[in-house]
Amino acid sequence: MASDGQVFVKFGHIVANHCLDKRCSTELLCATEQTYTISSQLDIVARVKAVTAESKSSSELLVSNAQNLIQAVLHILKAAEAACVKGLQKPPSDSEEEEVAAFCMHWRKTLLWHRAKDSLNLDRDELGLRKTRARAEPTLTAMVQEQSSRTTYSPTHPKPIKGCTIMYSHL
Repeated sequence: MASDGQVFVKFGHIVANHCLDKRCSTELLCATEQTYTISSQLDIVARVKAVTAESKSSSELLVSNAQNLIQAVLHILKAAEAACVKGLQKPPSDSEEEEVAAFCMHWRKTLLWHRAKDSLNLDRDELGLRKTRARAEPTLTAMVQEQSSRTTYSPTHPKPIKGCTIMYSHL
């Protein structure tokens, strides 16, 4: 899990480096640094726990760090969403950056399509305001979950998707 956190750190760095908005880029870089720190802490705690006797406190620390990592990864995905909405620079072709940008642009197109479809909703409430549908807007987190459900995951060897592995079935 700690090494998978590093995958999201790499993803966040790529999106931040290609983001057109400075504030979104800065927020995303902060989220990636936090995730990197938590991922490193989790790796250290897991290694120490592996060589020491079983204790309740070490197990609690491990679980706590894992939960913090999940929250940090969610923060990266939320910040990446904002960066994608603001826009990304075109990355070099045939690169890992291009693959990440394509993933983000696919999500952005899905979001814009969803919003356009909702704007065509003619249902109005008693005040004349457009009624919103119960369906939530698409998120990067949902896309990651969808992609992970199509990908087999082995804790010792995640199946890469040409360069950047984005898989967290537990998010």
